[in-house]
Amino acid sequence: MDRRVLSTSSVRAGAGHHAAFAVGTPIEIDAAADRADDTTTARGSETAGRTTTTRILVLGGGFGGVAATREIERLFRDKRDVEITLVSRDNFFVLTPLLFEACTGVLELRHCAQPIRPALRRARFVEASVGHVDVERRVVHAVAAEGVSYELPYDHLIVALGATTNQTLIPGSTNAFTFKTMADALVLRNHLIERFERADAASDPMVRRRCLTIVVIGGGLVGVELLGELTAFADDVLRYYPRLHRDEVRFHLFEAGKRILPEIDPTLAEEAARVLERRGADIRATTPVRSIEPGYVHLAGETIEAATIVLAAGVVPNAIATRIPVAHDERGRIAVDATMRSQSHPEVWALGDCAAIPSPDGHLYPALAQHATREARQVARNVAAVVGRRTPTAFVYRTLGTMASLGHTDAVATVMGVRLTGFPAWWVRRTYYLMQMPRWDRRLRMVLDWTVALFFRPDITKVDLAVEQDQVLRAPSGTS
Repeated sequence: MDRRVLSTSSVRAGAGHHAAFAVGTPIEIDAAADRADDTTTARGSETAGRTTTTRILVLGGGFGGVAATREIERLFRDKRDVEITLVSRDNFFVLTPLLFEACTGVLELRHCAQPIRPALRRARFVEASVGHVDVERRVVHAVAAEGVSYELPYDHLIVALGATTNQTLIPGSTNAFTFKTMADALVLRNHLIERFERADAASDPMVRRRCLTIVVIGGGLVGVELLGELTAFADDVLRYYPRLHRDEVRFHLFEAGKRILPEIDPTLAEEAARVLERRGADIRATTPVRSIEPGYVHLAGETIEAATIVLAAGVVPNAIATRIPVAHDERGRIAVDATMRSQSHPEVWALGDCAAIPSPDGHLYPALAQHATREARQVARNVAAVVGRRTPTAFVYRTLGTMASLGHTDAVATVMGVRLTGFPAWWVRRTYYLMQMPRWDRRLRMVLDWTVALFFRPDITKVDLAVEQDQVLRAPSGTS
């Protein structure tokens, strides 16, 4: 396997985000180890009359990782002895709360994502998957396409790898769709449209019933917002399927807890349930799913047959973050103090879903987008403080509110203690997430998409990802 080291000498200075870097020549592992050991002693101090470089490495190209990198760029904009590197599996980041509308076609799928490179000014970007973190040598091993591996030394490591869907709670969870990535949204959209097509062509009522039954497991924000958008999608697109009737489309939401939307005010959670039930959804709390099989959801004493099953029953920290040899809590999150600094390794910092960040009241901060954004900025300031030999400060943040979209122009929200429902809540939510996008070109595209969606029904184009050769191979015999 080709192994390479990205060193400071490989950086070519340039203006803005067009600054480029070159990958060094392949070297042996032992040589790379010696080189990393020699360089990890750099602390921003002067050695032999020469100023060393401080290397800040950010893992994770999600909203938190990109926000932290941008803030570090701002804080060190005049410090050329600070090298900033962001490593991400993808060359874009997704504003996850917008995935629901992207799935149903209200928002163009690409417009809920932002390419990373244009969002950065001087930081290096490396598209690769993190493989292993050697905290003793302070080196991150990453693997890019075609098996090319890199060794990335650091003086400060910021872990913002996020979380993945929890598939360990319910037996057979791998038989359900997940909803965390752009690929998830596209696959689910294609699947739903295909089910409508099959149901419209079917004459067997049992086939139609199975195709038109949709189950969402998990009544938190993700499950409820997804169900709301799907019910709105069904309302809008059934005009294209004259043989189908709205009352044939069945939606089920199963939540193991006492109520749906535990993250939000109980009064607003009840209002959300009423809105979804008016659209024909079956909302059941205190109803844990026992197991999932292909096409079947098993409850206590009941089995639901459904062609579409989506799992939204919580998340777990990214597996890579759980394997980093630092202190973790019982759920696998990196254990940090109030400054987001690792309790066992002070050169490691963590934020977002993969970190257990204590709040002043003794609890942990929730895994919400608004918290991740503030955590990212604070961890950047704390790293800058340590590099400048100052004391980092604790992260303190009071939640501004919580919002949940229900499809159409409906939503529920608590904003600075004020309860909102219907159109006002929907407008506030959209405006908030619009402004979270870092560039105005992307914001304008989102506004155009939303404006078009107010006057036209969603597109039902199914995006087939099969190339021509695969399409020919899967065609029935005797056709062309």
